[in-house]
Amino acid sequence: MDNIDFRLKEKSYRCYFELTLDLIGGKWKPIILYYLGFHGTLRYAELRRCLSKITERMLTKQLRELEMDKMVNRKIYPQIPPKVEYSLTEKGKSLIPLLNQLKDWGEGYFNDNIELFDHKTLELEE
Repeated sequence: MDNIDFRLKEKSYRCYFELTLDLIGGKWKPIILYYLGFHGTLRYAELRRCLSKITERMLTKQLRELEMDKMVNRKIYPQIPPKVEYSLTEKGKSLIPLLNQLKDWGEGYFNDNIELFDHKTLELEE
């Protein structure tokens, strides 16, 4: 077990796992990272289509946090209308094997417990 005590962005951490979950945890960040890893580079609207249930405000907030934490690159093209693209940094790309493992775990859980899921609304997406 980690026996550390440090601060980042006005927050105290007692272990690296706590830091990791703060950086990439939550409902949307892992999904954003996963889609950027799967597709490579996406424009804001393309990313929003991948995450149909996220609000624009939340997507913007999550992308800003991921950019600030050096997980996501944001490239702005000087044109009208403005064009902004998002991609993973090298640090963000290093999370892809972990995110794929989490996806595989979820798939296994689904297959082992299929009776728990509502088959009427079930939509499989690859």
